[in-house]
Amino acid sequence: MIKSCKGFNDLMPQEMASFRHVEAVFLETTAGWGYREVRTPVIEYLYLFTSAGTLTPGKLRRTYSFLDWDGWSGERVVLRPDATIPVARMYSECLGGESQARLAYIANTFMFDDSGKKDRERWQMGAEYIGASSAMADGELVALALEVTEHLKVPGVRVRLSHSGLIAALLEHSGLSQEEYRNIFDELLDGNEAAIEKVKDSNPQLARLLSLMLGMNGKSAGYLKNLKALLGEALSGAQNVIDDFIATTEAIQALGVEYEINLAAAKGYEYYTGVIFHILSGDEIIGGGGRYDNLIKLLGGDDTPAAGFALYMDKLVKYSEFEPKESSRATISLINTSERGARKVLALTQRLRKEGYSVVLISGGDGIPEIESCPSISVNDEEPTYTLRYPGAGKTVQFTTEDELCSVLARRVDLA
Repeated sequence: MIKSCKGFNDLMPQEMASFRHVEAVFLETTAGWGYREVRTPVIEYLYLFTSAGTLTPGKLRRTYSFLDWDGWSGERVVLRPDATIPVARMYSECLGGESQARLAYIANTFMFDDSGKKDRERWQMGAEYIGASSAMADGELVALALEVTEHLKVPGVRVRLSHSGLIAALLEHSGLSQEEYRNIFDELLDGNEAAIEKVKDSNPQLARLLSLMLGMNGKSAGYLKNLKALLGEALSGAQNVIDDFIATTEAIQALGVEYEINLAAAKGYEYYTGVIFHILSGDEIIGGGGRYDNLIKLLGGDDTPAAGFALYMDKLVKYSEFEPKESSRATISLINTSERGARKVLALTQRLRKEGYSVVLISGGDGIPEIESCPSISVNDEEPTYTLRYPGAGKTVQFTTEDELCSVLARRVDLA
């Protein structure tokens, strides 16, 4: 038996129904906030993700890449490992004339995992607010993500806040060379806090502050104000970074949702420049996003501020309390009892569907199967052509023409 590739999953009918439900809730909610749906290609050029460090080396090593032979020269392409970067590329390429754009998408991303414990294909729903840079814009995205989870009845939702600019602002004052700074920043974003040791030689006090900052968390904007006082001299010239964080935190606080501040949560986010947030259900991360004001410029577009988020489909499908509703259309089983009856069966199927019925086609084979849940119609070569049987009824009704059959069906109000 041939099985699916490791890390790639089939979706069964019930799971697919839940998937479509989550999808519909997301698109309806984002449309209500003025977001327009877009879609980007699954395959992009590799250099889209290597441009000026848009992805850390750790993530680039896990992309699915291969040569795309275009004419005589081959270009290396990848299965997209990230969904935000292609949307930013699309904006700069196709929508750069718009000063602001609110865009929503549903996309799959691909990232190799050799542990065998993580999915290699991951579906996500995302929203990107391009062209605005303010605490209100960041707060809008958090409020939008929370509204989606509310409509889906996801339990125990809370928000975790961080800020990638704080780590960058501290490292800028480390005395490291540009190359050393970039390597250490990438390592910290990849989750390697041991990289702080490399700062000690050039700036022991800064290394101590980094360790302290990444090990602290709080639950109010007051915590950030205290942190600002603590980091005063180390953050000289970058006070606007923490002021921006405080303003966004206060805006999110007004939403009345439980939140916490955890500066170590910036790890793993390479192109973000400002506030970062995670959406959690209990202790499980179900989505996240943040501000990436430099990304569009890095990709060759204009200097355009932007922010966005993604919600993870597999998590939301699991948490969503969705039961498919039975169709309001009456269902009829249409049985072909003859090898030559396909033409009549298909013609009657078209007519019944146009008249509002759901039709299930069955090959009679050795005889008419027992139908309990819905009326059945047998189609024969010879007259009477049509035999109608209602579930549980002890007798059948026969008809010569389609019109006679459909007239009787229309008078049976109990079919639905």
